[in-house]
Parts: sequence; structure tokens; C-alpha cells
Amino acid sequence: MDLEVSATLTIPESELRWKFSRSSGPGGQHVNTSDSRVQLTWSVADSAVLGEDDRSLLLTRLGRRLVGGAITVTVSTQRSQLRNRETALDTLADLVRAALAPPGPIRRPTRPTRGSARRHLAAKQRRSQTKQQRQRPDNESG
Repeated sequence: MDLEVSATLTIPESELRWKFSRSSGPGGQHVNTSDSRVQLTWSVADSAVLGEDDRSLLLTRLGRRLVGGAITVTVSTQRSQLRNRETALDTLADLVRAALAPPGPIRRPTRPTRGSARRHLAAKQRRSQTKQQRQRPDNESG
């Protein structure tokens, strides 16, 4: 089954590599006999469905997650291998979709308003007074 990331990008099943192993966590005795942990790997560097612009964008934005030009998603949250496979596909699609998304608007630096600065200082003074009231009284007056 091909993985549809967006309307313009579909990763063919032939480019996805699956690996299964035993999972830790819930499942009782069943967990010792079934390979429910899923590792899904997709090679960004070798993919035939990516254009050069998309490939360079993915390699740049996913750089920390890539090992040898491939991205790997590991899922072992569910007890069933089928659910873990579905979760892995969704996670991979979300990662690729987020990496290919255009950057958000540039943040314009702003200054706090005069009123908010005044409220901030007033809150700090109230907090300071509260803490001063918790201190022991001096023994000199005693």
C-alpha cells in the first residue's frame, strides 16, 4: 500500500522498508512470542519520487533524524503489529509533510506595552512582599 503524504507526493510501497522485532511493554505472555515492534525506513536520498528541490529540502530539514540519507520511524506503543504499522505510516507521513511545508511568517520583534510592563512589575512586588512576610521576625525587638 502506497503512503500518500500530500496531493503531490505519494511514496510507493517499494521504497518503504519494514523491520519487526519483539516489543517491550504491555501484552503479557503474548509480547514474548510476537514481533509487534515496527521499524519503518524510507531513504530520502535514494527516492525516485522526489524532485531535487524537495530532496534537498528534506535532507536539510530532517538532517538530524536521517541516518545515511534514510529516515527511520520506530513504533511499539500498541500491542498489535497492524496498529503499530498504521501508526508508523502516519508518523512518517506527518514528518515528511511538516518538513516540506513552507516556512511560517517571519516574526516581527515587538515590545511589551507600557501597561503590561507596569502589571508585570506590580506582580513582582506583590510576590516579593508575600515572601518577605514569610521570613522570621528579627530577634532584636524581643
